[in-house]
Amino acid sequence: MKTTSSHGLHAASASLCTPYLLLLPLGLLAVLLALPSLGSSYARSQGLGVLCRSAAAGTDVGGGGDYSSSVASGAGDEKKAAVAETPRPELSLLVGVLTVPGRRERRDILRTAYALQPAAPAARVDVRFVFCSVTDPVEAALVAVEARRHGDVLVLDCAENMNDGKTHAYLSSVPRLFASAPYDYVMKTDDDTYLRVAALVAELRPRPRDDVYLGYGFPVGDDPMPFMHGMGYVVSWDVARWVSANGDILRHNDTHGPEDLLVGKWLNIGGRGRNRYDLKPRMYDLNWFMDNFRPDTIAVHMLKDNRRWAATFTYFNVTAGIHTNSLP
Repeated sequence: MKTTSSHGLHAASASLCTPYLLLLPLGLLAVLLALPSLGSSYARSQGLGVLCRSAAAGTDVGGGGDYSSSVASGAGDEKKAAVAETPRPELSLLVGVLTVPGRRERRDILRTAYALQPAAPAARVDVRFVFCSVTDPVEAALVAVEARRHGDVLVLDCAENMNDGKTHAYLSSVPRLFASAPYDYVMKTDDDTYLRVAALVAELRPRPRDDVYLGYGFPVGDDPMPFMHGMGYVVSWDVARWVSANGDILRHNDTHGPEDLLVGKWLNIGGRGRNRYDLKPRMYDLNWFMDNFRPDTIAVHMLKDNRRWAATFTYFNVTAGIHTNSLP
């Protein structure tokens, strides 16, 4: 998904891409992937995975094209000129939501939640759902359909896991996948986290654009922030690029274990992410009674069922004015 300075988040256009990692010898999947791709409407990843991108103009949400991306084939000169004049955003952020194939309903909730949020002024924010390789034939077919419909799927070249390297695969792949249009910041978050995008952008706007590590800091001993909570944390582009280029992490087999703690370990050893920002208490876990919401929330975590999502939407007035008990 993508926000721009003059447009709110809205429904994603369909994406025609060819996710080569999902090709399997099944008739259904062959049909799904047989449609021709539209030139620049998809991005190959040179073995890292595949990114499904929209063929639509930069103001569309969900496709992930750059703010200056070309207009779909057949558009008039006036529309091309309008896109060409789109100003460069003051800040750009890639949000990677780590998820697994079976959580389709959760992803649909998140897509709706972000589509209904107000735009972050003068910012480009792209939201991608991050998978490792999808090996189950049924799940592969369904993820392929999802990728075509929404264009916000990123499939990495790794085995699906929770604490066996997925975060490293994500952070190390992003600088290569988006080398031609880098972001200012890269975020890793979970699919049970509700992120208030404009609030996060407002927090990032005055921060440096390099050597940043921001999130819910976990204190250990005398160190107030040796690592950030896995509900969501942000690193600047240079930090992600350093992770991507740092072969010592893989040589020392340092990707296996509690992944968010390991990210902090890599940065601490490498002297990276020295501009650290703790967003507690504006990032937090929703408690058992669901009564600890804050009006200045940046992210609320532990939304593991629909009841918790409904409580979150109610508190933040996402459903205000919507009447479900009668037809218009």
